[in-house]
This record gives sequence, structure tokens and C-alpha cells, in this order.
Amino acid sequence: MPSLPPTLCALLLLALLFGLTLLWLELRHRLRPASPLRLSSGPWSTRWTDEGSVTFEGSLRIDNPHHRMEVMVPELELRATVLGREDLSHLRVASSVVADHPDESSRADGYWAAYIVKGHKSTQVRATVRISLAGGANAPSPEERHTLLQELLDTLWLEVVWVNYGPFGRLERRQGFLVPVRHPQPRDPATAAWREGDGCQVLPVPTHLLGVLDDPADVLRRYAGPVLRSGDILTIGETPLAVIQGRYQHPAMVEPSCLARLLCRVFHPTSSLATACGLQSLIDTVGPARVLCAWLAGSLMKVVGSKGGFYRLAGDQARLIDDITGTTPPYDQTIVLGPDKPERCCQELALALGVPVAVVDVNDLGRVKVLASSAGCDEDLLRRALRPNPAGNANERTPLVLVRPA
Repeated sequence: MPSLPPTLCALLLLALLFGLTLLWLELRHRLRPASPLRLSSGPWSTRWTDEGSVTFEGSLRIDNPHHRMEVMVPELELRATVLGREDLSHLRVASSVVADHPDESSRADGYWAAYIVKGHKSTQVRATVRISLAGGANAPSPEERHTLLQELLDTLWLEVVWVNYGPFGRLERRQGFLVPVRHPQPRDPATAAWREGDGCQVLPVPTHLLGVLDDPADVLRRYAGPVLRSGDILTIGETPLAVIQGRYQHPAMVEPSCLARLLCRVFHPTSSLATACGLQSLIDTVGPARVLCAWLAGSLMKVVGSKGGFYRLAGDQARLIDDITGTTPPYDQTIVLGPDKPERCCQELALALGVPVAVVDVNDLGRVKVLASSAGCDEDLLRRALRPNPAGNANERTPLVLVRPA
């Protein structure tokens, strides 16, 4: 039996080693220990007191979907930050949490006692945030305090800092979500300021700051519904849709691997993949093997003059990830991924509103990418209409843009 040439043997050996390396990376990534606990927030209510302060009340839920692992929660803290458009230093903000376990009584002193969330079980937490104005010799009346608070408050950013303790070790997790306080008035069809575009009219639609407590269909119906008519196309930015889906995380919850720490150095400093946590977020989404192969193939493609190979091979999420500072506050302190299943979202939203809907990614450089669209969307028209970026890239709070063919 003839033997293989030495060169071919070496190539086969290298291919085998490379394949084993990819397999090792994937297994190490997928089998790494992690906490199964999931934290979510229910709806929040607002209550104004006779003293002129305001109290926000809501509930948090901790679920353990694992069939047998028991996980302890020895610490849980709620941190509240008020966002507004003026100086808020004279506000007093107090937050508290009370355990509402199904099998234990709540403590009257508010102390968080370590609790075990068993497999396929859940528990709840009652949360309260009270906001008031600092008193003084010339303190305003309760009615004046009420008015002042209504003018000052815009959004409440709530961050839950909690510890998961179990077979995976000790993990400190930080998860934030928005409670909107002020809602802008929907556009009036009689006074809506349409802009002239290329063969169309364009209307940016303002909303409140969006978050996981919002429903996309309700948001679009509330703010764009009054001005919608047959033939219009409604677009929503990819980042606002992603935050509604909860696709953001604090960098403290990302554990960069050696691969992420090494490869992030080869990206342009302005890229969201140029940090270890930013690149690790992509690795967590598509897997280390795909990222490594995309980088190797992309580097070879760049040598022969073809740029952008990595982003094409690594998938849409490679382009859509926004590292910290990449989005509007308070999401500027988080890593925001691209939206999940945008095609299905477009179809569901179009069915709910009765007009075509598209998810878009637009910037100030005239780049327009239609991530997904429902039936009836004229994507060429959308690219022309959105090229001037009518929604803006600052803090305009206009995540929705309505396009009306001329």
C-alpha cells in the first residue's frame, strides 16, 4: 500500500489539530459552569402621596428552569437611578426589597436572608422606590412638590445586583431595566411635521425611553397609530427593538475568554469588538469556533483585497453589537446585541398594525441596512428615505420613522 507524501501528511495532521482545537473551544465554551437562574420584572405602579412624593412599586421574579440544580441567592440589592433633563441633586431616592418566598415568611426588618431556589421552582421579590424633594426652611408645599417632581422626573433606571451561589461558584450579576415616568404625546395628524424625502415623506416619531417592560406592538400603535394610513411603511431601529427584547447586559456579567482577550486586539479601536467583553458577547452568541474561523478566513480575504470578510462570515450579530457608550443612556453602560428573530417581529408587527414594518440600522454616515421587513416593504424606497438618518444618532428619542410614498 503506497504511503502518503510527507507534505500531505503534514497538512492532514494540521487539519486534524485545527479541528480538535475548534472542538475543544466549543466544548469548553458550552460546558462551562453557569447559573440557570433567570430574573424578570413584572409591571410597576406609580402612587403619589399627600406629602408630594412619589412611590414606585413592582415585583421581581426569580426562576430556576434547571431540573435538579439548587442555587442559593445570598444577596440581592435594588439600586435606583433617576434620569431627567435638569439637575436632580436635590432629589432623595430610597429603594427597598422584601422577599416574598412561597415557603418562607417575609422579614419585617427588610433583611435579605439567603434563599435556595430549587429546581423547577421560583420565588418573588416586592420592590419599592420612593422619590421626594429634599426639605428645608423654604420647602415648597405638597402641591408644589408634586408639580416639581412631575417636571423633573423622566425615567427610572432600576438595577438589581444579586449573587448566585452554587456548583458553578459565586457569581455577582447586574441586571437593569427601565420604568418610564414621562410619556410624550402621540403625533397629531393635523400638526405632524413631515419632511420631504426622495420620492416620499418622512416623519420621525418620538417615544419614551424603551425597555423590557414595553410591548413592541403597543409602542408602535400608541405613538405611530394616530398618523398611520394605508400605504405607509413604519420602521423601528434595531437597537430599540433589541433593548425591548432584553438583549443587553452589563459588562460585569461577561467573562472574557483567552480567545476574546487575544482577538479583540486586531480590530479597529472604534469597533465594538475591540474590547474583550464586546468580542466575548459575540462569542457567547455564535460560538468560539465560528469567530476563530471567521477571523482566519477574513484575514486571508483581506490579503487578496476583499475587506469585511470577518463580518460576513461571523454573521449579522458581529455588525450589530454595540459596546458601552454605543447607545443612549442608560444603555450606554451596557453591551447591546442585535435583535432576535427580526423577520418574525416584522411579520407580527405588520399584522398588528395593518401596514408594512421594517427593522433598520441607520447611521450618520448615510449607511442604511434593512435587517428585516414584512411583505409590501419597498426596501429601495426605505434606503433613500433613511439615508439622511431622520431618527438621529444622539438623544432624539425617535426610534420610529414613518415613510409615506409620494
